[in-house]
Amino acid sequence: MSADPVIYDKNTLEFVTVALEFCALVETASQHTLFSFTDKAVKIIPLLYLKATLLPGMEEPEDDNEPEHFITEHTYEAIRYRIANLLGEHDSYLDTFHPDIRYSDTPIASTISESLADVYQDLGDFAALFRQENEEVMAQALYNCRESFRVYWGQKLLNALKALHVVHFNEELSSGEDGFLTGGDIG
Repeated sequence: MSADPVIYDKNTLEFVTVALEFCALVETASQHTLFSFTDKAVKIIPLLYLKATLLPGMEEPEDDNEPEHFITEHTYEAIRYRIANLLGEHDSYLDTFHPDIRYSDTPIASTISESLADVYQDLGDFAALFRQENEEVMAQALYNCRESFRVYWGQKLLNALKALHVVHFNEELSSGEDGFLTGGDIG
C-alpha cells in the first residue's frame, strides 16, 4: 500500500503540531498562573480551530474498526479538574449554543474545563494514534478527528474561547494601563 498523501499534507502536519501544543497546554494547566494559561489558551485555540478547518478533505477509510482510545476517564477527569482548579470561579459560562437551549426557559451553564477536556479527549486520542506511524491508523484517526471537529469539538472549542476571552481580559482582574491581566509570562 502506498503512502496516503493526505496524512503527510502540509495542513495535516501543521494541525498535528498545533494539536500537540494544545494537549501540552491543558496537560500542564496546574503549572500555570491564571494569566499564563488564559494567555496561551486565547492564542492556541483560534490557531487550532483554523488548522482544523484547513485539514484536507478525505473519503471515509474502508476500515470501519473503532480506533483505540488512549484518553481514559481518569485522564479526562484529571485534565478537567486541573483546569477547573486553575480557573476557579471563572470556570462557568452560559452556553447559548447548547443543544438543549431551545427547550429551556433558563440559560444553560457550561464550564471551560469540561469544554477543553472534551477537546483534549479527541485530540489526545488522535495524537496517540498518529504517533503509531501506521498509515492506515493515521488515516482513520485523521478522518475521525476531522469529523468530530465538524460535529462536536469545534463548537466546544469556540465556546471555551469566548469564555476564556472574558476571563483573560476581565477588567476586575487586570491592573495597569493596558487592561490586561498581569503576573504571568507572555508568549
